[in-house]
Amino acid sequence: MTIFVKNKHTLQIDEFKFKCCIGKKGLTSNKKEGDKKTPKGTFKIENLYFRKDRKEKPLTLLKCIKIKKNMGWCDDIRYPKKYNKLIKIEKKIRYEKLKRKDYKYDLLIPIKYNFKKPITGKGSCIFIHLTKNYTPTAGCIALKEKDFLILLKLINKDSKIKIF
Repeated sequence: MTIFVKNKHTLQIDEFKFKCCIGKKGLTSNKKEGDKKTPKGTFKIENLYFRKDRKEKPLTLLKCIKIKKNMGWCDDIRYPKKYNKLIKIEKKIRYEKLKRKDYKYDLLIPIKYNFKKPITGKGSCIFIHLTKNYTPTAGCIALKEKDFLILLKLINKDSKIKIF
């Protein structure tokens, strides 16, 4: 099962088309940390992370991980071994906090961009997450919750996302 992101407003799986939003500065084949662009390419997806204090565990074939207070995703180019990985929050390391005050990461799936052997500075924290108003993201892909829940029923751990 492949998820297609056809343009900055459309995500498609089989015959299902969902409105989505992408990085504020569009798509790129040459992603850099902090450029507000969504990387082009075909990528595997990770597990589903969810806020158990706000959401019931959704119906999905993906492995579900509860987001804890001390979970972050490293975007600090000074720590190549931790870059673009799930980390336990440490004061000295820059990271994207997963347990946010807003709703955006109540459900999130990391996209395996720059993932296996991450190259620092090539971009990190590229997620599929929630939106309420389709405001452009910092490089992620965002969906309304009702569409995200449908997506979760259609995909599995072998699904890929193609962004072009």
